[in-house]
Amino acid sequence: MSTLLKATDIAHAFDYQLFSNVNLEVKKRESIAILGRSGSGKSTLLHILSTFITPNQGKVELFGKEVYSLPKDDIEAIRRYDLGIIFQAHYLFKGMTAQENIEIGTILSKKNIDMKLIERLEIAETMKQKIGELSGGQQQRVSIARVLSKQPKIIFADEPTGNLDRETATLVMDVILEYIEEHNAALVLVTHDESMAMMCNSRYKLENKQLSSF
Repeated sequence: MSTLLKATDIAHAFDYQLFSNVNLEVKKRESIAILGRSGSGKSTLLHILSTFITPNQGKVELFGKEVYSLPKDDIEAIRRYDLGIIFQAHYLFKGMTAQENIEIGTILSKKNIDMKLIERLEIAETMKQKIGELSGGQQQRVSIARVLSKQPKIIFADEPTGNLDRETATLVMDVILEYIEEHNAALVLVTHDESMAMMCNSRYKLENKQLSSF
């Protein structure tokens, strides 16, 4: 099956309507970027696609299964083994070394640390350092290494390069895009940075409560 993610007629509202009639399909080796102004609902949409928020309307299929009709344990298993979530905040354990933080992800998913990935992200020299000793850019690359080391089938990334300088941001995007090619995976990226979005195969804009390609 080449389609990894399919969203059909997704609608969601809090105190006001965020979006409706959102349709999206993501295949193996495909990278898509979702752009939108602050408050447009793009992070909420990402959380719906990645199993964390049940939409008011519509359905989300991951790997051919309608995810919000599955038992809670099945959803947890998909999160643990098949999805990788990259946030702008690092969510690292400060008292641990970089290597220990990455190992947490690999132990939970029963994988091994990919040292080629560590080298590619240019963080090999930080492995024995405590997280609190690292720069913000190094911490973000460690968090990305932790996600990729578990070998997810889909990567959901919410502003993953927002706190990085241009050179490091481009490096990080290159590594993620190389990963999805090598592992038949996919990327769903939420960003306000058009230059990062242009590195993806397809681009969408969330505005006026609708998602449209451009």
